Amino acid sequence: MEPFDWFSYVILPIIIGLARIFDVTVGTLRIIFVSKGKKALAPILGFIEVLAWIIVIGEIMKSANNFACYIGYALGFAAGNYIGMLVEEKLAIGSLIVRVIVEENQRKLKDAIVNAGFGMTVVPGYGAMGNPVDIIFMAIYRSDLEKVLSIIKQTNPQAFYSVEELKYVSEGVFPPKTNQSFVKGFANVLFRWRRGK
Repeated sequence: MEPFDWFSYVILPIIIGLARIFDVTVGTLRIIFVSKGKKALAPILGFIEVLAWIIVIGEIMKSANNFACYIGYALGFAAGNYIGMLVEEKLAIGSLIVRVIVEENQRKLKDAIVNAGFGMTVVPGYGAMGNPVDIIFMAIYRSDLEKVLSIIKQTNPQAFYSVEELKYVSEGVFPPKTNQSFVKGFANVLFRWRRGK
């Protein structure tokens, strides 16, 4: 009886899965950055993605001739997509548009938004029952979403709101951003993850 081939059926599939996680995570981030118009970052990530494919995965796949390797490859692909989206969410890159619909003249919410340093545009409208309402539009940085939602929930818990991706924004009133580079911001995200935050 031949001994079990640990390398071919355990170690190699794990290596393939981890390499595929890295490759697909980078690819997912690249696609997200392309959709957000990040012209400088997308080509760099594309270079890293293709280099990882050629050097790491290309060499490993030469010996991937068993079903366990196929499973490792597929699991790595699935996990890479998920991890890529998580990383992008933690980096909080881009802008969002927040629409809040409240009863007319909700001064407390509007004052809280302005005091937090956010800009807004208020448009009068009518609700489903014909009652007058105010529609508040805000363009915000994605990293500020939790803060804005917290303001809405604290000052007007019954408010209806929706959030959408915003590809481009030319001007607006935004709270001052801390001046940190992409690399420093990414390092802060990794540090928070290690601490479980």
